[in-house]
Amino acid sequence: MAQMKLLVGLLVALCLLVPLISAKSTDVRYCNKKTSYPVKVCGLDINPYPISRGKNTTFEISAYTDEAISGGKLVIDVSYFGFHIHSEDHNLCQETSCPVSVGDFIVSHSQELPGITPPGSYTLKMTMLDAYKKQLTCITFDFSIGFLAEETLADI
Repeated sequence: MAQMKLLVGLLVALCLLVPLISAKSTDVRYCNKKTSYPVKVCGLDINPYPISRGKNTTFEISAYTDEAISGGKLVIDVSYFGFHIHSEDHNLCQETSCPVSVGDFIVSHSQELPGITPPGSYTLKMTMLDAYKKQLTCITFDFSIGFLAEETLADI
């Protein structure tokens, strides 16, 4: 009976720890600390973390808006060791449900990083614009891609 309780306890602990290992809540910074953006970012989760080249990664941003949003776009700029290397735009309504009502909402973007993505430190800057190109928010956050691919680690 004691072994059964121990086994159940280990399974519960494992179920609680696995989500913490496979996802990471990342600190975000506003692009301009003096600006009061209409959209406030509450948090960012990257899943799975660490990010692996050639694998799908989801960036999920929790936010709050004090004004309704009918549409717009996300402008993504990526820097590698401080050097700008990539830009892309996304329709906001493809990353969240539009119209966005006043209150909490989630912006979720999934993308597979190419297998040739170099390892190292990256900074992502995301600017959210409404349908009239008014800036709703602007955040930056750092992430890294390891030197070993996930398949290589599994073989060790």
